Amino acid sequence: MSDDSERVWDLMERFPVCTLSIWDGVELRSRPMAAFVRRRNDAIYFLADATCFTDAALRAHPGVSLTFADPASDQIVSIAGIAQASADPLVIRELWATSARQQWDSPSHPDIRMLRIMPQHADLWEGAAKSVRRVILAMRPAGRPADSGTKAPR
Repeated sequence: MSDDSERVWDLMERFPVCTLSIWDGVELRSRPMAAFVRRRNDAIYFLADATCFTDAALRAHPGVSLTFADPASDQIVSIAGIAQASADPLVIRELWATSARQQWDSPSHPDIRMLRIMPQHADLWEGAAKSVRRVILAMRPAGRPADSGTKAPR
């Protein structure tokens, strides 16, 4: 992994919340989301409501954008990636956190989905000069199947 790739993962791990943007076939939708960055899985995970992020929309339009930002340190990371949704209760329970309790009573709520984002590339802005660097993050070889969700991310 290149130094720039390591830097992108380091910054994403520092920022607990990011903006997730998806195209649902009609409009571009963006929401602040609690991110679970899992470098060793080459993925970023979210718990999302199925009524907002429908399985059908994500299958039809899997391309997403994530933006992690820390204005105080002049650092911004924008990620382009591919999303997959799962209702696997083991994965959802593994990701269950305080932030999820604000929206659902329990990890067994039928509307909870785990979104798995596989980053393809990142744009990284750092410092007052705000010069941008493109960083390729496509970690998985083409054609390699993604996790089925049966193994909980750590």
